[in-house]
Amino acid sequence: MARIDLHTHSTASDGTDTPEELVATAATAGVDVVALTDHDTTGGWDRAAAVLPAGMRLVRGAEFSCVSDDGRGGRVSVHLLGYLFDPAHEAVVAEQRRLRAERVERLHRMTALMAADGHPVDAETVFALLPEGASAGRPHLARALMAAGVVESVNEAFAKLLYTGSPYYVPKSDTPVQRAVEMVREAGGVAVFAHPLARRRGRVVEPSVIADLAAVGLAGVEVDHPDHAPEDRELLRGLAGELGLVTTGSSDYHGTNKTTPIAAETTDPDAFEELMGKATGVEVLTG
Repeated sequence: MARIDLHTHSTASDGTDTPEELVATAATAGVDVVALTDHDTTGGWDRAAAVLPAGMRLVRGAEFSCVSDDGRGGRVSVHLLGYLFDPAHEAVVAEQRRLRAERVERLHRMTALMAADGHPVDAETVFALLPEGASAGRPHLARALMAAGVVESVNEAFAKLLYTGSPYYVPKSDTPVQRAVEMVREAGGVAVFAHPLARRRGRVVEPSVIADLAAVGLAGVEVDHPDHAPEDRELLRGLAGELGLVTTGSSDYHGTNKTTPIAAETTDPDAFEELMGKATGVEVLTG
C-alpha cells in the first residue's frame, strides 16, 4: 500500500531539511506521496518539484496560521493545511505576505524580551539562522538558544521558555480560520484542519467548531498525528464520518527540530484520492 505523508516542513519555514533534502528523506523512507506544507509560504514548492524522483508524487501545500473560537467562549490558535491551491491567487499572496511579516516582528519582540531578561540571544544571531526567504518562527529562536548553550534541544526550549503564555511569548495576528478555509477554496484548494486535538500543545477547540467549519467548506481533518491521543483519534474519526470530512494522517515532519520521523503517520490511499479530487488549483506532481 502506498505510503502517504501529507504534512511536512522544510527550511522554507521551520524545518531543518532543505526542500531538496526533504524529498530525498521521503524517498529513502519509501514514501510514495509527500506534501510540502511550510508555514505561511509556498517558497519551497519549486525546489522540491525540481528534484522529485521517478514515481514519487508531490502535493504542494502550506500550513496557515489561524485563530478560532474555541467553542467555549474563548479564542485559540489553530493551524489549517491548504493543499493544491493556486499560489498566485491574490488573497493567498496578500495573506501569506502579511503573516510572514507578523512572524518577523514577533520574533524580534520575543528575542528582545529574552535579551532584556539576560538570555544570551540577539536578533542578528536569530535571523542569521533563517535561510533566505524562509518564514520565521519560534524554532529559529529555539535553535539560537541551543547554540548559546541555554537548552539542549528545540523541545526543551519550547517546554521551558517559548511555550504559549510564557513571559517571552508574543502572540501574532493570525487569519480567522473560517476566512482561511474560504480563501483556500477560492484559490482552488482543499482545506484540512491540522492536529485539532493536540492537547499537549495547549488549549484545543470543541468538536462544534469543526462542525461549523465543515459547513463553510472544510474538506478534511487530520486524525492520525503524533500529538493526538488514541481516544481523540477515535473521537475525530467518528466526527469526520458524521460530517462527511476526509480523514488524513501525517507526521508533521520538521527534520531535527522534532524527533518524529517522516511518514510516522500516514494517510489511507482512498482518502488521499478523495481529498485531492476536490482540488482545482494546481495538480499533484509526479516525478
